[in-house]
Amino acid sequence: MRTQVGIVGAGPAGLTLGRLLELEGIESVILEDRSREYVEARIRAGVLEQGVADLLVAAGVGDRMRREGIVHHGIALQFEGERHRIAFDELTGKGIVVYGQTEVVKDLVEARLASGLPLLFEVAEVALHDVEPARPRIAFHHDGRAHELDCDLIAGCDGFHGVCRPSIPAGALTEFSREYPFGWLGILAAVPPSIDELVYSAHERGFALLSLRGPDRSRYYIQCAPDEDGDRWSDEEIWAELQERVRLDGWTLEEGPVLEKLVAPMRSYVVEPMQHGRLFLAGDAAHIVPPTGAKGLNLAIRDVALLAQAIADWYRSGDDAALERYSAECLRRVWRAEHFSWWMTSMLHRPPDEDPFGWRLRLSQLRYVTTSEAAARSLAENYVGLDVL
Repeated sequence: MRTQVGIVGAGPAGLTLGRLLELEGIESVILEDRSREYVEARIRAGVLEQGVADLLVAAGVGDRMRREGIVHHGIALQFEGERHRIAFDELTGKGIVVYGQTEVVKDLVEARLASGLPLLFEVAEVALHDVEPARPRIAFHHDGRAHELDCDLIAGCDGFHGVCRPSIPAGALTEFSREYPFGWLGILAAVPPSIDELVYSAHERGFALLSLRGPDRSRYYIQCAPDEDGDRWSDEEIWAELQERVRLDGWTLEEGPVLEKLVAPMRSYVVEPMQHGRLFLAGDAAHIVPPTGAKGLNLAIRDVALLAQAIADWYRSGDDAALERYSAECLRRVWRAEHFSWWMTSMLHRPPDEDPFGWRLRLSQLRYVTTSEAAARSLAENYVGLDVL
């Protein structure tokens, strides 16, 4: 098999890259080790920066998002029994779109298949070869047969646990990481949302987040231990803990059947550089952020937007300069998002060993953010997405 760009991974990064390359007239093959059903059902992020939503529309895969996505113009920070709104539209002129990653993936898969372009699910034994010479190869098995894909370039969009990053020789990359002493127990509930915009609550018992997935689905999270067994939590215990952490006079959190439960540990991770030879990493293959700042999905799509443009420039000019700038340009945005995500996480979560002094410091920071226009604007600018860094 032969193509111009081999893409490993059919998550948002790989599928978006394939779509952007298609619009540039550049061939690609997308390989995914999971089934289509699994990929389209994976519950992940649900907040799109305005710039990312605009990119999907411009790429011709945003029609359903425009119909079904929920536009928000702010979020609320809650602490000490009060809720304070951060008005994104007033502070930045922008907003966000609540639209699940699963729906983004479905739209991209549908567009790829409608174009009749190669998208292979359930591939196995994927291995990268000769990523440093000019003709890298991807070996894999599909439908019981061994294949080899010759490429000009390879895009590693296969996530944190994928095969692409480990294919880079030892010593070529530098890793930066931080583990957090807590995770999120997330639920999807069959109940209309009790809020109009996302609510981030800092409570003495721990953090809680109120989100939504549609007019009859709510997505809620509570801080827990990173190794917590979500199945040990009964529905009644989850609702009782949520009610305690988001309690507000004159307001009611409506309860309903819990459809899904999942515990996710939290980490920060960055690898530098995000490329080696003819292999380019994007999305979770290169960086992980805590979900508090809603940056993971957005970073992945912004990575491949830069990569697609660099690839198109390379094919037009034959000059490696655009490709060589890819990592440095991405990492400026990545480290800004890493800092913002760490800051939001540190401000809102209660460490297991926090003393009263630490709790008072966090309350002071929350009061500052919610009373200072400059501080609120800084949060808003980072949350809605910085288009230029």
